[in-house]
Amino acid sequence: MTASLDTPSRGTSSTGANGVSRRVGAVAESATLAIDARAKALRAAGEDVISFGAGEPDFPTPEPIVEAAVAACRDPRNHRYTPTAGLPELRAAIATKTARDSGLAVEAAQVLVTNGAKHAVYQAFATLLDPGDEVLVMAPYWTTYPEAIALAGGVPVAVGADESTGFRVGVDELDAACTPRTKVLLFVSPSNPTGAVYPAQEIEAIGGWAAERGLWIVTDEIYEHLVYAGRTHHSLPVLAPDAAERCIVINGVAKTYAMTGWRVGWMIGPTQVVRAAINLQSQSTSNVANVSQRAALAAVSGDLSSMTAMRQVFDRRRRLLHAGLNAIPGVSCLEPEGAFYAFPSVAGLLGRTIRGHRPASALELAAVLLDEARVAVVPGEAFGCSGYARLSYALADDELTEGVRRLAEVLGETAS
Repeated sequence: MTASLDTPSRGTSSTGANGVSRRVGAVAESATLAIDARAKALRAAGEDVISFGAGEPDFPTPEPIVEAAVAACRDPRNHRYTPTAGLPELRAAIATKTARDSGLAVEAAQVLVTNGAKHAVYQAFATLLDPGDEVLVMAPYWTTYPEAIALAGGVPVAVGADESTGFRVGVDELDAACTPRTKVLLFVSPSNPTGAVYPAQEIEAIGGWAAERGLWIVTDEIYEHLVYAGRTHHSLPVLAPDAAERCIVINGVAKTYAMTGWRVGWMIGPTQVVRAAINLQSQSTSNVANVSQRAALAAVSGDLSSMTAMRQVFDRRRRLLHAGLNAIPGVSCLEPEGAFYAFPSVAGLLGRTIRGHRPASALELAAVLLDEARVAVVPGEAFGCSGYARLSYALADDELTEGVRRLAEVLGETAS
């Protein structure tokens, strides 16, 4: 299943009458952040809202990382500009961490430290794409990907998958979507929003296919350590070395170390591409905040014990949410394999009456659930997949249990 992602769900292009450029006027608001913002606004107004919306760990950043930041605040070296590409010691530590965690050997010069992994995604596409270049985007996809591609002048092309393949796209589907204008393949495992994890043989096949086609690959590995039930994350350029020279790896500290608010990510790639991205960053943000970089240095230089403990909690919540969702009539959910999201089908609820409402889409259903159950979920339309919803299980156990109870109560009242 392939399609251009120029859908009505994206922003409406400006005519310029209001002063906003067509390029920026066409950018859609982040659905995940919008849902989270509405939930927080209701909470601020005194409402008891449970949000399955935003994808961020509910754990505090580990204390040794925080202490490194406190010390950095007192060091005058961090009160000044530093190199655009990142602190040299952090770039070297990221290279070491990458070899340790994924087996990919890179030099510090191949690393660019960015303002979060989202910034790295934007810069990767801005550096690679010319107007009209096509990017194959495996759907369901994270909401930011098509917007970042479009901002760079590229054309995002969805290559869809569903439950029958475990939300994984194969080489045949990619080959059918590839055209002479295709320049980049976007590959993500573990997946946001589905939690799908690609096995080694499928990654090897996809990487080999992209190499044969002469495509560039942008691979997002931000959830690399969040895999469950004996599954393993594999880095594409390691399994498909022929593709490594045309591969950009996106990563960061946000998910592994519960550091979403610190805003430190990175991109790793061929030196000429990274050098061009550094030039871009030098004219946009310059260096990432030094205190955050020092905290990130402590994170990537340390062990993974805090992440291991966090993953065990996520695993318990994953199983709890999966079972709870499948117990609701009209809802079916594959077992999430990685990240911290469930992506259930809600197609069985659409067109049914729910407390006087008759939602015809997941978007309308999400509004009903927020109004009637005070539960926030993100509709599948935000991820290019109607009839589904994304629920994050990165929230406290008692909130998760209560949220599922509310969903079951409200959805159990449906009538045909």
